[in-house]
Amino acid sequence: MTTHVLDAYALMVFFEDEPGADTIRQIMESALEKGDALMMSVVNLGEVWYAIARSNSPEVADRYVEEIHRMGIEIINPDWALTRQAAIFKVRGKLSYADCFAAALSALYHAPLVTGDKEFESLQKDISILWV
Repeated sequence: MTTHVLDAYALMVFFEDEPGADTIRQIMESALEKGDALMMSVVNLGEVWYAIARSNSPEVADRYVEEIHRMGIEIINPDWALTRQAAIFKVRGKLSYADCFAAALSALYHAPLVTGDKEFESLQKDISILWV
């Protein structure tokens, strides 16, 4: 079974049908067909929520989060191992703390991170990145 970690960037690209949305759609369809895992940190889900709430409304953001849950994306609550790994990445100072949670999830599960956020370039030696 293959696992992919989704960053908030990936879901925003998908929802806004921006360049890269087709790649995200293919990953999601493949996961459904093959029974592969898609996961995201609850911290990054919060990023999606506030981006949508800021540009629309909290009610619209709530509807998007409900849709994300129906998409079969496993939302991971941070335990100490995930939080510690995120903090290790943050010590380097190159990423937002929220992005560090996506990277930490990728590192702990040895799963590629799906993103187009160039801030992750600093971690290319630490995690596998599937660029969109």
